[in-house]
Amino acid sequence: MAITQPPPHGTTEPDDGREEGKAYEEEKARAHDEAETHDEAKAHDEAETHDEASRHLTSPLLLTLVLLTAMLFQDPVRRALTAPVMQSWMTVFVAVVLQALPFLVLGVLLSAAIAVFIPPSFFARALPRRPALAVPVAGAAGAVLPGCECASVPVAGALVRRGVAPAAALAFLLSAPAINPVVLTATAVAFPGDPEMVAARFVASLLVACAMGWLWQRLGRTDWLRPPSRSSYEGQSRGAAFWGSVRHDVMHAGGYLVVGATAAATLKAVVPAEWLRAAADSPVLSVLVLAVLAVLLSICSEADAFVAASLTQFSLTARLAFLVVGPMVDLKLFAMQTGTFGRAFALRFTPATFALAVVVSALTGAVLL
Repeated sequence: MAITQPPPHGTTEPDDGREEGKAYEEEKARAHDEAETHDEAKAHDEAETHDEASRHLTSPLLLTLVLLTAMLFQDPVRRALTAPVMQSWMTVFVAVVLQALPFLVLGVLLSAAIAVFIPPSFFARALPRRPALAVPVAGAAGAVLPGCECASVPVAGALVRRGVAPAAALAFLLSAPAINPVVLTATAVAFPGDPEMVAARFVASLLVACAMGWLWQRLGRTDWLRPPSRSSYEGQSRGAAFWGSVRHDVMHAGGYLVVGATAAATLKAVVPAEWLRAAADSPVLSVLVLAVLAVLLSICSEADAFVAASLTQFSLTARLAFLVVGPMVDLKLFAMQTGTFGRAFALRFTPATFALAVVVSALTGAVLL
């Protein structure tokens, strides 16, 4: 019988060593190939991203194209700007923007300060526990605490989240942007010869806010009102939240101010006078036209009085409807209310507010104007 001797201690089989070395080299080569493939794919993706970005218009490129176009067509542009219609249009546009801008900035600063530095628990402690009494108190609080439309919706959501009765929170939501001191001062400046317009705006807006609060308390259902989500500024420092709110409101309110001034200038200078006169001569039609215009323009409440003052073809009552409806019902408010309280709420609350605002404005105008 042949006996196989084991290898001496400390030695390894030559064939096994060669196989292990070969496997190691193959693994190393495979890892190197994978790394090269990953780098090539990454470089390819970066190149595609760069090419795709280069095909899109950037802000500097867009500005350059606009300037080049203006230089190429400077003679037609100069003739168009010197036309009497354009001169009238620019005069109205610049006047509306310059008059409204200081009030808009002041209103945005005060609104952001209230939203950030005054805790919602303050309102919960200050309001009566009975919703029927809390509604007029919350509505009257809008005359003391300035806030534009963009800030009133999240503040109302925070009030509901902190346990305030929804009817009271909704009354504050409608009254704060409509009857606060900044808005009433701007209205007095825009209508220097008609001081009764300030009183009419205050009375009509407060009546609508309270009536909608009581209406919700009477007919509103809990399944229509989605619980508001957590505020986007909660968890930040007060300074960051303040300036974040200011930037948001300035961008939105400033953009809508430009849109409103453009519409006012166009109505004044471009739309045939016969059309405006036909709408303005009908008491009912004029109120409805300006109420719908307020919804479409979505102007910030700190600036809407100057747009309304420029619509001299219409009666004071029709312009009052513009001032009452605008801060309570417009396109951006509908979107914000949908996002905060849900679509079921906005689809019921917004049409009811619009109808009530139009009726109350007409009645208030008939009595006070």
